[in-house]
Amino acid sequence: MDRANLNSQLEHLQSKYVGTGHADTSKYEWGVNQARDTYASYIGHYPMLSYFALAENESIARVKFNITEKMLQPCGPPPERTD
Repeated sequence: MDRANLNSQLEHLQSKYVGTGHADTSKYEWGVNQARDTYASYIGHYPMLSYFALAENESIARVKFNITEKMLQPCGPPPERTD
């Protein structure tokens, strides 16, 4: 009974939040979700963004732009699919 309840809760969590993955999530997809979540967190937390701007000697807008650009393909191009 507990195992079925646990699986049901896990399936609900995975359907609600894309980044948690599922049984068919590939290593590449998981890495992309992880990187995008990290970049979104950097953009959302202004003190972190200003720290990066200071460390890179760039404006905050430039750092925000660069991070947003990295979100397009954070782990490089996707691997070839073999269906």
